Amino acid sequence: MKVWRAATRAGSLAAVALTVHSVLNVRKLRVPSDEPDAVTERVSVLLPVRDEAQRVGPCLTSLLEQVAVPDLEILVLDDGSSDGTADLVRQVAGADPRVRVLQGRDLPPGWSGKPHACAQLAEQASGDVLVFVDADVRLAPHAVAAAVGLLRGAGLDLVSPYPRQLALTAGERLVQPLLQWSYLTTLPLDVAESSPNPALSAANGQFLVVDAAAYRAAGGHAAVRDAVLDDLALVRRVKAAGGRGGMVDGTRLATCRMYESWPQLRDGYGKSLWSAFGSPAGAAAVMTGLGLVYVMPPLAALTGSWVGFGGYAAAVAGRYLVAERTGGRSLPDSLAHPASVVALGWLTARSIAEHRAGRLAWRGRAVGTPVR
Repeated sequence: MKVWRAATRAGSLAAVALTVHSVLNVRKLRVPSDEPDAVTERVSVLLPVRDEAQRVGPCLTSLLEQVAVPDLEILVLDDGSSDGTADLVRQVAGADPRVRVLQGRDLPPGWSGKPHACAQLAEQASGDVLVFVDADVRLAPHAVAAAVGLLRGAGLDLVSPYPRQLALTAGERLVQPLLQWSYLTTLPLDVAESSPNPALSAANGQFLVVDAAAYRAAGGHAAVRDAVLDDLALVRRVKAAGGRGGMVDGTRLATCRMYESWPQLRDGYGKSLWSAFGSPAGAAAVMTGLGLVYVMPPLAALTGSWVGFGGYAAAVAGRYLVAERTGGRSLPDSLAHPASVVALGWLTARSIAEHRAGRLAWRGRAVGTPVR
């Protein structure tokens, strides 16, 4: 009983401390301008697609509507689609001279699919700034100019404007908000921009803007060819090469709905969570820590512990703050934060088990090397 009370007290204190940290982070988060100046450099927007016929149209339309970027090229690489994605891209683009559709090469051994597609796009890009965008993202008309303006104005080499995540179903609402909550709660943003420490890095490949020279100096996607989380691996490489960068606020620049059902979400997280914490032991340590901080206090609160209730209240406050700041659902979703953490733990355990069994696949390709 003493151990339980001590653990509850430790978890509750940690929840309070992390919520205070999220308050500080929200104030430090870089925000792109809503009225950016015209970009004077050439900008290459790079869009890898594989079986995205149902999503790519609105994304490409939003790219064609970018303002304040006079010298813009849009390169779309069709990575072996079987659903007519490339034809749809050509139909939407029409005769717009800014758009080129490239046919992807076969995936060579040792490469993951997305890094290979991005590397091919970067080879063909002629811009001083490279903007990687996923097909499920919709950009505001000023998004590219604002992101490039922040990159140059802050003297950074890479910025990852985090899109506002759209979560409609119960499963999405339970899990998706953890993406923004996690980095705003745990990552010291000001230190992380410059630190080469791999643990102090975060990025989101849905919308990622990088100086072309810094990208190539870091080895580009060839340097992270086998990475499942290639966005995170890339920002680590850029910082290891002496660059600076990380997450910035993309709430007013872009929206993204990653998954539209629980099976999609489960399999989407399954393909990458096994590698997110470095090893199964690392994943176990992180999940145990999250359980101590965000699950044990509310369980103690159910038995009448005021200390546990205080820890739960702090966790809800932190989740609420991040949701309000990033355009997510704040209530009643924040109240279910312990359940969100439990769901993340289950998804992580399932991902590791599927990886060990060699059953992970995404878009028709095997993911990762099974553990034997």
